[in-house]
Amino acid sequence: ELGIRIPRPLGHGPSRFIPEKETIQVGKEDAAMHTLFAESFATLGRLDNVTLVMVFHPQYLESFLKTQHYLLQMDGPLPLHYRHYIGIMAAARHQCSYLVNLHVNDFLHVGGDPKWLNGLENAPQKLQNLGELNKMLAHRPWLITKEHIEQLLKTEENSWSLAELIHAVVLLTHYHSLASFTFGCGISPEIDCEGGHTFRPPSVSNYCICDITNGYHGVDEIHASPAGSIPVSSTESVCEVEALMEKMKQLQECRDEEEASQEEMATRFEREKRESMFVCSSEDEESAATRDVSRHFEDTSYGYKDFSRHGMHVPTFRVQDYSWEDHGYSLVNRLYPDVGQLLDEKFHIAYNLTYNTMAMHKDVDTSMLRRAIWNYIHCMFGIRYDDYDYGEINQLLDRSFKVYIKTVVCTPEKTTKRMYDSFWRQFEHSEKVHVNLLLVEARMQAELLYALRAITRYMT
Repeated sequence: ELGIRIPRPLGHGPSRFIPEKETIQVGKEDAAMHTLFAESFATLGRLDNVTLVMVFHPQYLESFLKTQHYLLQMDGPLPLHYRHYIGIMAAARHQCSYLVNLHVNDFLHVGGDPKWLNGLENAPQKLQNLGELNKMLAHRPWLITKEHIEQLLKTEENSWSLAELIHAVVLLTHYHSLASFTFGCGISPEIDCEGGHTFRPPSVSNYCICDITNGYHGVDEIHASPAGSIPVSSTESVCEVEALMEKMKQLQECRDEEEASQEEMATRFEREKRESMFVCSSEDEESAATRDVSRHFEDTSYGYKDFSRHGMHVPTFRVQDYSWEDHGYSLVNRLYPDVGQLLDEKFHIAYNLTYNTMAMHKDVDTSMLRRAIWNYIHCMFGIRYDDYDYGEINQLLDRSFKVYIKTVVCTPEKTTKRMYDSFWRQFEHSEKVHVNLLLVEARMQAELLYALRAITRYMT
């Protein structure tokens, strides 16, 4: 009557991949979850969709919120508006407009200069200098050298201090990884965000342009089977779970009987690293960055490239020579107190999280599977554990799962609902969200290892 346009939500529920009725409903959560929701609301001023999906795993969510709050709001080397701007720069590298929009609002809220939002070239030179590190960390962290660190620390009036740089690196890796989670779980924008609402009455076709650009083609796709495949019966899916459990059992028995030699282990790593290069997104269309997001970073054509292609050889990064536990943790904690501790706790929770279930099975030891996922991600980044038999990865992770992992970790903006649906078909959505937590933390740790090793080399 007053002529005011009323926004309607475009999506149903916090995720485009998980039916709303299968997510945890606000108002029906238990006391522990309620406390987490209250904390999230108090910290962010909203109950965002990332929280509503992550709450499948309350222990992890608590650690995640604590870390993010510390990075963005507590005492630290960088001013508040810089922190949000760095979040924008990092999320923009993966065209994650969901995170970019959230931080644009936060940036303005803490007094950031709106002119900076017109493009990276309008931000201070000091932040522009971070652009190179941002793109390498996001797409090819193995190329980072101590010279890149030196450039940032030595540029006269726009130089970074070591403490500021550590803060910036942790923020960049945090938001690259969070972009992976956002796309990997199909997080929908909230109603008040761009892409989260429409002013039109509901239409017959029932889907919108933002769904199409995210690889979701309307309601029918929910029931469609992966391209070119025959719909899978539940019996087949159950067989997949049984087969996976049988493989885990066999591998455990082989482990107990014989151990491969160091040479054989090294060969298996190189083979897996090489093979991971040929796993490519099955929906390998180029996703065009919108002008809106791409103005926050330079060199839009720079993206993920497999390091074994293009005649380029990158030496294997051996965890025995530089690890998070022995080297990275103490460096971060020394230069940015408490953050090393918070990150360490978050890595451990994600890596060790288990409910001892697999689909419909109870009392299952899933440690072998979790380790295979974590080590496969590090393997894609050229990181090797001497004491791990990389032959296990091919036994435990099938091709559709590897495609999903590689897409979410390396080019998250290309993740589609079809990919999410096509792996582990009998598993619960909470288990698939758990997989995403492993991907997020393994990716973040891999990026951090390369950056922190370069900083350590610069310092020594």
